[in-house]
Amino acid sequence: MKKTTRPLNNREIQGNKDFLPMSKAEMKVLGIEQCDFIIITGDAYVDHPSFGAAIIGRVLESRGYRVGIIAQPDWRGDEDFKKLGKPRLGFLVTAGNLDSMVSHFSVNKKRRRVDVYSPGGETGLRPDRATIVYCGKIRELFGEIPLIIGGIEASLRRFAHYDYWQDKVRRSILFDSRADILVYGMGEKAIIEIADGLEAGIPVDLLTYIKGTAVIVKEPDFENAILLPAAEEVTADKNKYVAATALIYHSNNAFEPRSYLQKSGNRYLSQNPPQMPLSQNEFDALYDLPFTYECHPVYKAKGDVPGLEEVKFSITANRGCFGNCNFCALAIHQGKYVQMRSKESIVKEAKRMMKDPSFKGYIHDIGGPTANFSHLACKKQATHGYCKNQECLSPEPCKKIDSRHSPYLETLRAVRKIPGIKKVFIRSGIRYDYLALEKDPAFLKELVENHVSGQLRVAPEHVSENVLRHMGKPSFKVYESFVKDFKKIDARLGKNQYVLPYFITGHPGCKLEDAIKLAEYVRDMDFFPEQVQDFYPTPGSVATAMYYTGVNPLTMETVHVPMGREKNMQRALVQYNKRENYCLVHEALTKAYRLDLIGSDKKALIHEKTVSHGKSEPKLKARKKNTEKVGVKNRGKNNRSH
Repeated sequence: MKKTTRPLNNREIQGNKDFLPMSKAEMKVLGIEQCDFIIITGDAYVDHPSFGAAIIGRVLESRGYRVGIIAQPDWRGDEDFKKLGKPRLGFLVTAGNLDSMVSHFSVNKKRRRVDVYSPGGETGLRPDRATIVYCGKIRELFGEIPLIIGGIEASLRRFAHYDYWQDKVRRSILFDSRADILVYGMGEKAIIEIADGLEAGIPVDLLTYIKGTAVIVKEPDFENAILLPAAEEVTADKNKYVAATALIYHSNNAFEPRSYLQKSGNRYLSQNPPQMPLSQNEFDALYDLPFTYECHPVYKAKGDVPGLEEVKFSITANRGCFGNCNFCALAIHQGKYVQMRSKESIVKEAKRMMKDPSFKGYIHDIGGPTANFSHLACKKQATHGYCKNQECLSPEPCKKIDSRHSPYLETLRAVRKIPGIKKVFIRSGIRYDYLALEKDPAFLKELVENHVSGQLRVAPEHVSENVLRHMGKPSFKVYESFVKDFKKIDARLGKNQYVLPYFITGHPGCKLEDAIKLAEYVRDMDFFPEQVQDFYPTPGSVATAMYYTGVNPLTMETVHVPMGREKNMQRALVQYNKRENYCLVHEALTKAYRLDLIGSDKKALIHEKTVSHGKSEPKLKARKKNTEKVGVKNRGKNNRSH
């Protein structure tokens, strides 16, 4: 393992007082003899509210608890885990901002070359299945100390789940990690209750009642619970897996008083009801905590953490999403309840940015999972939760949806007025189908006029109505209508800006003819996407269940699942202009009996093979001139599919 950091000298340690301690020397400077809690994280320590370990650490610190952080410990030895000593109350373990397997592997199961949550982008600083490995080491060294797991890896693996990398169903991560409590979702409220319970002397095995957590029990309360098919059943029977997914889909409804139970062996995973969403005052208070908004100085020699650069001059305005795309697991992690920070809190953060010497006057984003969601979907959500039999936006928008964009627009206007702010961009994604419901044209006009950096990124995801239905996305006609409106306003303003669509290939429900239809749309768009998102079956999503079972759990329809070579063909079709894709594209078009798209006709995707020196060589269609000008780049900071 490469050496990531060097020991700090006394002067440097004194300068680290503003961070949570990462060494005994830093603890001494802060007057801490023993930490109450030690956070073990698979990410580098970045003291920024976009990093889960930092926000949980600061929340506990604000309640008077002494918190230390061990970031990316070497799991092949013992020393890193012991360097802060034994915590008084317990260990808190997270794999980091991403599932560790997603951090390490591409959709093709190849090791990634860069880890954006490690110093200098270095790879290999956390283990595969980091939560399980870290917990195993803690149990080995510290015995039966209270052990709590959280973060997205734990949250989305809290029930028995399909694991794409092993191609099998695994039981709840709570069993495999041997932790005492699993915190799911956004854990600020739950972690305070756990800490207060342990501080009060309640044994960790009696803290089974806290909302927003899951625990293991032997004798559950069946009368007040929703019983899922057992882990052994969903492993052996895909129909049982489908049934379990349909039930789990509603497991993050804060107004559901019942627990969820899933048997594994002779014990049960018991998920308590979710915590209530944060109030606006509580949400604002998180961003008043004393974050430094910097990487810990121990990483200076290695280089900054790339993940910080993506969010350093961006502002999180909301959390939660009622969009419910089937390829996204956000609904069972953050939940469907949109929580919005106040205008005053966001303006305060923008002014804080201006004090940073490296700030040039450009705010890269004010948004969240979906930028233009700024309040609950409807009044009913505030008192009764979300509907079980109807989605807010798909396949058709609910008539009761609150489509006001004025709260978000007022915030954008307030930030734009701050002296020294040159431009405020929106990069985290606009739900154009939701925007289409807004009767007041002011938001779209000001979006085009003030918040687009030449290209507005939106995500229709596909052009086939059948595929969009299985994705949980609106009709493609809605996207086309939005583009027309955008172009009209853009032309009137003389901006010459573009709408840049994102597409997903290989999604369950997508047949070869659907992929060809998408390729034809790309041909007619006048540019080729440089980056294409291939469907990635990550834990927790409805689409992952489709991928594994071939059934849509929400409709019980059988769906076509492209795999192997067909999945590769579907991806290649969208980038049919690349020489390395020629053979796959030719094979796909031949297999689909679309020979009309091979040849010299202007509608053809590729030319027929030519013979040169006795060998057959592909001849590609000429690349359009403006391809590079508006080529698609990587997706934004919110990692929408996870």
